Amino acid sequence: MTTSQEHHPAPDGTAHDAASARPDSPGVPPVVDRAAWQAERDELLVREKAHTHEGDAIAAARRRLPMTEVDAGAVVVGRDGPTTLLDLFAGREELIVYKHMWHPGEPFENQCEGCTLTYWAVQDPAYLTARGVSFAVFAEAPYAELAPFVEFMGYPEHWYSVLDYSEQDGADEIVGGGEFGTWVCFLRQGDRVYLTNSVTGRGAEATMPALALLDMTARGRIESWQDSPEGWPEGKGPGWFWRTHEDGVGNSWTGGRPAIQWTRPGATPVTTAEHHHH
Repeated sequence: MTTSQEHHPAPDGTAHDAASARPDSPGVPPVVDRAAWQAERDELLVREKAHTHEGDAIAAARRRLPMTEVDAGAVVVGRDGPTTLLDLFAGREELIVYKHMWHPGEPFENQCEGCTLTYWAVQDPAYLTARGVSFAVFAEAPYAELAPFVEFMGYPEHWYSVLDYSEQDGADEIVGGGEFGTWVCFLRQGDRVYLTNSVTGRGAEATMPALALLDMTARGRIESWQDSPEGWPEGKGPGWFWRTHEDGVGNSWTGGRPAIQWTRPGATPVTTAEHHHH
């Protein structure tokens, strides 16, 4: 990127030279006039639109994936007791499930930061149900252990324990196979249920809007894997700000709570630094 040397109005109405407007601190974008900025922004927009169109093409291919049958009668346990996978559809054709990682016996603050962030923005499934898609969260823990966490976080009562089923000999992968920290999609045909899609890892970022917003900013996520210009702040480990101390400052996984927990009534400073992370 080149820097314009043209004079242009400053915010206070006076004229100044663009080059002289460069902030003194290192590692910031060059300062240009509005026309130069718009030209470069428009150039990047062409790439962004191509990215969107490729995403549409991938989604079209996803709709053409085959499906595989799972156990519609698998029993899960929720607030109202045992129910079946088929019942979770509530008569609808489709069901989306988030497989929330759970660390048995650990306090609330030691539960997975990544899963907390992944699920937080989509806990109200109103727009899914409006399109005829049911929603549930599965975790490998006794429901008696999940219930206090659901209450503390103020979550809707669509959480279910799959612990008993997953421990049965010969039980199929009702939760879509693979590890927890995964979104899975099911399609119902009559009383038979089929797995149609499963995404994890970076694929789960679709439900992490905070990360998408950070990617729009000049600094990004400030994570070490990112390609940043020379002089930018040094990147840290992925997810370094997902867990914080009570002052809200990211603490690189040491102690604290998943950041959103500090908005919960009754959240208190953490006295133990030992925890698991995704």
